[in-house]
Amino acid sequence: MPDLIPRRAAAQVHAALADTRVVLINGARQAGKSTLVRVVAGDHLAERRDLDRAQDRAAALSDPTGFVDSPDLLVIDEIQRAPELLLAIKSSVDEDPRPGRYLLTGSSRLFGMVAAPDALPGRMETVELWPFSQGEIDGSPDGFIDAAFALGPDLRHESTVSRADYAARIVRGGLPEAVARTDGRRRGRFFDAYVQALVDRDVRQLSDIQRKGELRTMIRLLAARSGTIIVPGALESSLALARPTIVRYLQALEEIFLVKRIPGWSRNLGTRATAAPKLIFADSGILANEVGVDARALLRPGAPFGPLLESFVLSEIARQLTWSDQLAELHHYRDHSQFEVDAVLESRHGQVVGIEVKAASTVGPDDFRGLRRLADRLGDDFVVGVVLYTGTATLPFGDKLRAVPVSALWQTPAPA
Repeated sequence: MPDLIPRRAAAQVHAALADTRVVLINGARQAGKSTLVRVVAGDHLAERRDLDRAQDRAAALSDPTGFVDSPDLLVIDEIQRAPELLLAIKSSVDEDPRPGRYLLTGSSRLFGMVAAPDALPGRMETVELWPFSQGEIDGSPDGFIDAAFALGPDLRHESTVSRADYAARIVRGGLPEAVARTDGRRRGRFFDAYVQALVDRDVRQLSDIQRKGELRTMIRLLAARSGTIIVPGALESSLALARPTIVRYLQALEEIFLVKRIPGWSRNLGTRATAAPKLIFADSGILANEVGVDARALLRPGAPFGPLLESFVLSEIARQLTWSDQLAELHHYRDHSQFEVDAVLESRHGQVVGIEVKAASTVGPDDFRGLRRLADRLGDDFVVGVVLYTGTATLPFGDKLRAVPVSALWQTPAPA
């Protein structure tokens, strides 16, 4: 296993600092932000301050202007702990508009916070940092999205990855601390402590939460329903919470990068805006721990291998979209006739790649039902429909329809 350094994100941050006054690295706690900052700041004469430290936070709140005063690159960790600093940073960069003035990190989406002033439009670039992808862990190319759009039905991949290996990857996830722990029990303790810390500290900073136990119960319920369409009203009876409370909690969990909601897709923008989203966990290891399965249990009959594999695949796609050359957005598709596609990737030019996820090692024509409907609707804009499955070979199932092993996600290089 190579050293876990987010090299792709490092390249993005270096490029942003070259022409942007403020760069924000936003991502989940312990996803590698500190390592990334060390890699980037090591190439600069940089000063660093950490708002998780009480003395730094006190100084920031007491004298925001003095706190952000620096002739060189200033790194400020966990900026969401003192969002008042954004106004002082705005004043500073307006007076001195040189690029590369500030490198900020945050463990929650900054402008989703009630206390955060919208102070830096046009002055800040955000680099989103997810837990490590499988390609980053393995040192493999992670070029599936670019390859799918460029090659279409000519996409090919052969795999030697077994079903047991997929299960092991799902329960490991991509958080560096979890990847480093090979003992499943110790990894599980890390996940338990990680989620509890998010509830105790980060979520409470974002939202008015009266009883932490309610939120903890909600996280477990969401884990059991990961990969499904989530409607707050449908959770009311299960959680015994009012709908506005559920909406507020869901928003907070997304702001701290624990879950991600994938919007519904339609060519009609009005329909798309009102479509119910599908929910996944940002890290499959946390998800597996919340539903109480290890790699061995995940392979038993009746285990939730399928839903966890789908969430795993969707989170890998979401990671890859942060660095792929092809600019695309991730959606899911479901129409009134119950045709469904797990992932719809639409480029800025309206071209679409459809992806279904199947836990089986064999596939049949019925597995392409939703993709065929999508292809009929889109015509020439439909690039390719892929069923990702746990088998070993790429198989044709009609015009622009292919069954491809799941490991193509991280083992396929982007075309030159």
